[in-house]
Amino acid sequence: MSEIYALLIGIDFYFGHTLPDGSFYPSLGGCVRDIRHVETYLTDPARLNLPHDHLLMLTSSDNRGAAPPEPAEQWPTYENIVAKFKELTAKAEPGDQLYIHYSGHGGRATTLYPDLKSETGVDEALVPLDIGSPQSRYLRDVELYYLIQEMMKKQLRVTVVFDCCHSGGSTRGRGGAVKRGISTVDTTVRPGESLVASPAELAAAWTGDPAGRTRGAKSASGWLLEPKGYTFFAACRASESSFEYPFNGRESNGALTYWMLDTLRQAGPNFTYKMVHDRILAKVHGQFEQQTPLLQGEGDLRVFGSERIPPHYAVPLLQVDSAGNRVRLNAGEAHGIDAGVQFAIFAHGTVDFSRDAERIALVEVTQVNATDAWAKILERNDQVALEAGAQALLLHSANLRMQRHVALIVDDDTLRQQLETAIATQGKGFVTVATDNQSDFQVALTAARAFDVWDPAGTPIPNLRPAIGIDEPNAVDRLVQRLVHLAKYQSVRDLAPPDLQGAQKLEVKLAAVANSTANGTGGAPLFRPGDQVKMVIKNTQPAGAANDPRRILNITVLDLASDWSVTQIYPAESADFEPLDPEKTIELEFEAYLPDGSSESLDTLKVFATQATTTFRWLELPALDQPTTHDTQKRSLISDPLEQLLAAVTAEETTTRAIRLTSGPQIPSWTVAQVELQVKA
Repeated sequence: MSEIYALLIGIDFYFGHTLPDGSFYPSLGGCVRDIRHVETYLTDPARLNLPHDHLLMLTSSDNRGAAPPEPAEQWPTYENIVAKFKELTAKAEPGDQLYIHYSGHGGRATTLYPDLKSETGVDEALVPLDIGSPQSRYLRDVELYYLIQEMMKKQLRVTVVFDCCHSGGSTRGRGGAVKRGISTVDTTVRPGESLVASPAELAAAWTGDPAGRTRGAKSASGWLLEPKGYTFFAACRASESSFEYPFNGRESNGALTYWMLDTLRQAGPNFTYKMVHDRILAKVHGQFEQQTPLLQGEGDLRVFGSERIPPHYAVPLLQVDSAGNRVRLNAGEAHGIDAGVQFAIFAHGTVDFSRDAERIALVEVTQVNATDAWAKILERNDQVALEAGAQALLLHSANLRMQRHVALIVDDDTLRQQLETAIATQGKGFVTVATDNQSDFQVALTAARAFDVWDPAGTPIPNLRPAIGIDEPNAVDRLVQRLVHLAKYQSVRDLAPPDLQGAQKLEVKLAAVANSTANGTGGAPLFRPGDQVKMVIKNTQPAGAANDPRRILNITVLDLASDWSVTQIYPAESADFEPLDPEKTIELEFEAYLPDGSSESLDTLKVFATQATTTFRWLELPALDQPTTHDTQKRSLISDPLEQLLAAVTAEETTTRAIRLTSGPQIPSWTVAQVELQVKA
């Protein structure tokens, strides 16, 4: 049995000091309360029963005095925070669990590491209570990265929660919400010496590569921590704010912390961090439009455990409108949703969606937006609460644009009738029997009395292995399951906005890395197994004088592979998207490969760009005939994505297909671009 150790840091009281631009870090009201509630949860004998000698805490309460009431050795100064990080690492043994929770201000300051970040770089940082003194120091991202990597080297399992933000400013009105950050970059000249490690050690950890390649982009949260081997919860996206608010009407708490604890108290034994995040996202984002809690890293781990539980990706409910008898789903036009689509609703935390008796509601979509949709409630189990964070499973497609028609070229009337009945009852709206000469699939019989599936031109669809003999058990049902799978795959492949006009622009290119054997005459290059491939995604919009946040694109990349699987390959692990600023690029590097038993493959790499926050993971499909439980460890293109993504490599670009969207009067809320990767032995 592994031990659990925790470091909890809460900062309400901040010593006053005006920064060069006139701003300052104001004291807060809910951070120490956050930490006390987390302490209560961790030490509860009915829960984790964490011994007090396993718990390290630093707090500064605000009692409106000249200093916090806690003893100075318990204050969250830079020196004390660094010391507690190191003490936490020293206490734990390999295999133990570490939990780190910070509630306070997040800040940005002129970088102390221009060699790593350029002369104009910015350090993201935790803000100690005494930052008011010019002699005080931030705990910067470069230092945090080193501290966490030291934990990784000791083979510790780490969960990090930052309930803070980088942006901020005054809130509007008198709603009671307070931001945990300020909208400025601190240019104060501060001491450059680090108590974490030497400059050489910090640089070596930060670059993280013997070849000296540096990480070229921030994660969606803005923290350059790049979770690998650990789980990271961030309160919001880099361009957003985190709030503290009196959720119970009496005392303020951080939104992330409040709903995390509320979810953990209800968590079942097989809850994963991804399940926890799904509910937090629905609760927080449903109340604060400008706060999107993020999960990065290992989301499939059981909470405070080491077991991995393969996730079932469903659509989370963002809002329940009981008076209007409707719910809001986190899926919309960009996911192929249309009016008439039906979803079964399951309670949050459900891991087996095959048990119809556990449904708590049935809903049908009535209004579709870019990345969300409203659905009316058709049926409801009044014995179970229907709340934001519940999971919606697609039951039936009513989107005629996505429906596929099947022509049956079968002379056996009995077999034909069996096929028609199975398609009508099991096609789920994705496939239907063709009633005219227009069809997307054709089903015929081979000389060996096996089903053969053709495209509209009569060419056999590749990689449908093994063949299904008509005399095999459940042969007709298995064929229909294949047809539904193929229809879903093609629906994802064909997803595109109805109108490509707009100011939002996206460019995607695929190229061979230097010394690759890739070749080809026109069109996309032909790669060989083992070739290094670079994918470049660019937000071609100008930044604009006001740096319009609507020009930030949330990027997700799906791989539609030749084995008929659909897998999210970027961002890796549990994150749903990565933000891409105007005029910036994301570079992904991976190795071309061939599936076992194949001599040639053609993958489609589909890039989604949205303004709103959403997830495309529920569109994932396993390889043909495989169970529908999604395996997040499967990466059909990237052998070690977190080491290879965002690699800074130089290569000669070849002529590839690139999709550019034209300018228009409005900025559309989503778009797509895709390229094809052909690999041949």
